[in-house]
Amino acid sequence: MSDLKAVRCHISGRVTGVGFRYAARERASDLGLTGWIRNISGDRVEAFAQGPPGLVAVFLTWLHEGPTAAEVEQVDEVPARPDARFVAFEVRR
Repeated sequence: MSDLKAVRCHISGRVTGVGFRYAARERASDLGLTGWIRNISGDRVEAFAQGPPGLVAVFLTWLHEGPTAAEVEQVDEVPARPDARFVAFEVRR
């Protein structure tokens, strides 16, 4: 798993109720990333994504913009340990 980069992010702003999680799943899946995304308290979204470093960087850039209806104010990124259990990118409840 050494060729994978993993990151955990907290995204704040207008990111709930605007299709953010589903758009993120589509973008991550298009990039071939695995992981998950979910709503958390405080009208924020949390995501865990992993894959080739360059593609994770592309996804992180997308998280700063989000889908059209979103207004991302902040993305906090923390390096994470890759997890081989993920085979897709899923929306969690």
